[in-house]
Amino acid sequence: MADKQISLPAKLINGGIAGLIGVTCVFPIDLAKTRLQNQQNGQRMYASMSDCLIKTIRSEGYFGMYRGAAVNLTLVTPEKAIKLAANDFFRHQLSKDGQKLTLPKEMLAGCGAGTCQVIVTTPMEMLKIQLQDAGRIAAQRKILAAQAQLSTQGGTQPSVEAPAAPRPTATQLTRDLLRNHGIAGLYKGLGATLLRDVPFSIVYFPLFANLNQLGRPSSEEKSPFYVSFLAGCVAGSAAAVAVNPCDVVKTRLQSLERGVNEDTYSGFLDCARKIWRHEGPSAFLKGAYCRALVIAPLFGIAQVVYFLGIAESLLGLLQEPQA
Repeated sequence: MADKQISLPAKLINGGIAGLIGVTCVFPIDLAKTRLQNQQNGQRMYASMSDCLIKTIRSEGYFGMYRGAAVNLTLVTPEKAIKLAANDFFRHQLSKDGQKLTLPKEMLAGCGAGTCQVIVTTPMEMLKIQLQDAGRIAAQRKILAAQAQLSTQGGTQPSVEAPAAPRPTATQLTRDLLRNHGIAGLYKGLGATLLRDVPFSIVYFPLFANLNQLGRPSSEEKSPFYVSFLAGCVAGSAAAVAVNPCDVVKTRLQSLERGVNEDTYSGFLDCARKIWRHEGPSAFLKGAYCRALVIAPLFGIAQVVYFLGIAESLLGLLQEPQA
């Protein structure tokens, strides 16, 4: 089969292209997901995804929805490339005997891919979450400051607005984390990231492969691009919802700043226990539909780019003059 002869550079390029396109399309929804997951019962700023995006635009402008996007756009290329290439590598290694991959072997390949990708995913998410949630923290503090000023002035409207605190940048955050905590600072929440990404890949890759297989005209042909897209969307959204409880815990653990009256956590189990006790089991599904809306097109686009072989065409054009 021709698709087994894809070179490693082509896999990496395809993964990078897919990641850049996907992140650009769905990043505002990802920002809403982070803010919805981080808000606790003490001070709820947003009622839904649409409410979050509307308030973000009003307070921070259109580009406020893309806070942290630069980090993702920079690191999503190696992250998606590692994920897709690692899964392909493990599937190839596990099928060297020429037999069709069994479901346990497909899940093992997905486990390997998820484990490899956290090398890039953890610092990327660590920085992205701080940048995405900064607007929520600032808005909450602004509201509380205005309420306090109103109460001290006997209900009169405050005439002077407090200056806004400077927003952190990815470079500043990276420098501070490295200076204060070393490289471990960028890998805070590594365990939670593994508990999210490994099960995600275990669910996603076998489900995608089997759904995509259903649309192949014959064993020697690739599935049509729309089948790959739909298979990626369905598998991605199903896996995203399945691991959302771990994503909520990971987001809380990686957030360095807290809002007023919000819990702090010492580890994964402590975080899960406090969420269950103070917010109820439904809190583990916060942002689930946002995450499904992010992951579905993200992985749908990724699989279309991967299976269309855009990188192979580009590499072929580069090699033509040398022929």
